[in-house]
Amino acid sequence: MVQKYQSPVRVYKYPFELIMAAYERRFPTCPLIPMFVGSDTVNEFKSEDGAIHVIERRCKLDVDAPRLLKKIAGVDYVYFVQKNSLNSRERTLHIEAHNETFSNRVIINEHCCYTVHPENEDWTCFEQSASLDIKSFFGFESTVEKIAMKQYTSNIKKGKEIIEYYLRQLEEEGITFVPRWTPPSITPCSETSLSSCKKQAASMAVVIPDAALKEGLSGDALSSPSAPEPVVGTPDDKLDADYIKRYLGDLTPLQESCLIRLRQWLQETHKGKIPKDEHILRFLRARDFNIDKAREIMCQSLTWRKQHQVDYILETWTPPQVLQDYYAGGWHHHDKDGRPLYVLRLGQMDTKGLVRALGEEALLRYVLSINEEGLRRCEENTKVFGRPISSWTCLVDLEGLNMRHLWRPGVKALLRIIEVVEANYPETLGRLLILRAPRVFPVLWTLVSPFIDDNTRRKFLIYAGNDYQGPGGLLDYIDKEIIPDFLSGECMCEVPEGGLVPKSLYRTAEELENEDLKLWTETIYQSASVFKGAPHEILIQIVDASSVITWDFDVCKGDIVFNIYHSKRSPQPAKKDSLGAHSITSPGGNNVQLIDKVWQLGRDYSMVESPLICKEGESVQGSHVTRWPGFYILQWKFHSMPACAASSLPRVDDVLASLQVSSHKCKVMYYTEVIGSEDFRCGRSPHSRCCGRWSLLSLSFSLSLCLRWRFC
Repeated sequence: MVQKYQSPVRVYKYPFELIMAAYERRFPTCPLIPMFVGSDTVNEFKSEDGAIHVIERRCKLDVDAPRLLKKIAGVDYVYFVQKNSLNSRERTLHIEAHNETFSNRVIINEHCCYTVHPENEDWTCFEQSASLDIKSFFGFESTVEKIAMKQYTSNIKKGKEIIEYYLRQLEEEGITFVPRWTPPSITPCSETSLSSCKKQAASMAVVIPDAALKEGLSGDALSSPSAPEPVVGTPDDKLDADYIKRYLGDLTPLQESCLIRLRQWLQETHKGKIPKDEHILRFLRARDFNIDKAREIMCQSLTWRKQHQVDYILETWTPPQVLQDYYAGGWHHHDKDGRPLYVLRLGQMDTKGLVRALGEEALLRYVLSINEEGLRRCEENTKVFGRPISSWTCLVDLEGLNMRHLWRPGVKALLRIIEVVEANYPETLGRLLILRAPRVFPVLWTLVSPFIDDNTRRKFLIYAGNDYQGPGGLLDYIDKEIIPDFLSGECMCEVPEGGLVPKSLYRTAEELENEDLKLWTETIYQSASVFKGAPHEILIQIVDASSVITWDFDVCKGDIVFNIYHSKRSPQPAKKDSLGAHSITSPGGNNVQLIDKVWQLGRDYSMVESPLICKEGESVQGSHVTRWPGFYILQWKFHSMPACAASSLPRVDDVLASLQVSSHKCKVMYYTEVIGSEDFRCGRSPHSRCCGRWSLLSLSFSLSLCLRWRFC
């Protein structure tokens, strides 16, 4: 498995030239890096004007590895080749390094880059990326990987300290300014030497191509082993190391790398509507910074949020009056760590009455609104307290809890709420204080605890009776001034007291079922299943030419091909995929086929846009300005991997990709709309991956024209 690393942008508040002077002092050896024994210059090139300086060094490292491993490997030192390409004209330094020792068993590539800060030319930015691929190593592959990652991360931490150490050294020597490179004065050539000047310039052009000059590379550098590509994107796309520390907290280098890589993947597939960095970090923490696992649950959550418009819940949904009167919970100041504090008087709440009066789904929606409010308060407290706050504290008072609260439908609703919150709001609960737990609490805990994540359970603190008033109790976590009055505190708490819900507000089972169905079908998006050989198609009839067909869809499972066709005649009535066709059903979505098998492309219908291949997890938005009236068919088709042209045998990547889509089934969630050309002024390209800023969503509650995530 290839291990990858991508650093955040590190900013030095010093000019580029001064940073370069400090950097050069690391050679031929650096006492601050004990493992760096020494280096020898192998090749060196300088352009005539002094703007380009390329130097290649062979570096000798004494890796901190077990003596037995060194003996088995037969080496005492490890050698790396490092190539530095300085372009003083452009004020950039590109550093490429690869291992020379065991290069047939282990492949290590690193790329570093010093550039001028895009907003302040007197500051310098630094980025680095690396990859480690251990093919084989005498059966010690896992050990070597751990040693390599340990050594690398320790050196990353020292990198900034070393530059700052040499900057201080320069300052002690009285060097606080290094002039920028300027072109040398051009002396006019005499007529006799003019031809020799031209020949010299021509020979230089042969030795060093223009492209290499621009990048600060010699011709030899172009043939060097491939190094990891630097992160591509605008400065706004990248994360600054100081920003991470200020708003996200202290992360290890590998944790920073995981965040940056997952964020970059989201920008490529969900650009324009990705979650905020702290939300991405929550999913990574929930899966111990396993990028693949975090990406999976995050994509599921993003699709869920989009389908049910969770991002707009605070602006568009008003809780019923019953909840406002009888739900005994509310926000109450903050704890000693600055986390927002939510108080829930569960023992005083009539869970049975609330479920009978509102239904399970209304309660769930209310809890979701509480969590959305919690995210908003975390952002506010981060700004107020000047440190990262990404979770909240929940105080649950169980006084009054009895067997009435163990009513089966109520417990079922509670478990459903826990399941949804765990899946979509990971790592948002910083601490849970359970006070005045009665004897019946162990019964409730036995029912609920299996559905709570282990990491979340470790944040629970349970106090029986009045134990919370003693040492290690409430005062350790909440200031005395804000302890609620019903817990013998001094602060008046505005949380509703709860009480029994009048039976006159109860509703019949049929009414509740209809209401629950209404709540979760209030979505503009539709789901569809796509099978191999059975695409999903929708029909759009256009009366006026120059109308605009817009679409917005997410590929929830598998890879698909998106096509748009035009026909002058209407297809036959839609045919839904049946059991007889594929021997499977698609409860998660429809499968409708419109194009008759006897139709011929080019005769009965025509393709109006180039096919677009969409990978699993991608979000695609686009538009098509119609040229003719008639019938337009939007088609989502199963994407089959192409066979390898060079061999009749399937590639390993193809086999693995085919295994990822079970039963050759894909799933998409889509929304389409037709608008007049005069109302469409975005001027977008036909297909736009992941740029969800234009889609016109005609919601019943008048949402904004721009499709955005509230937490973007």
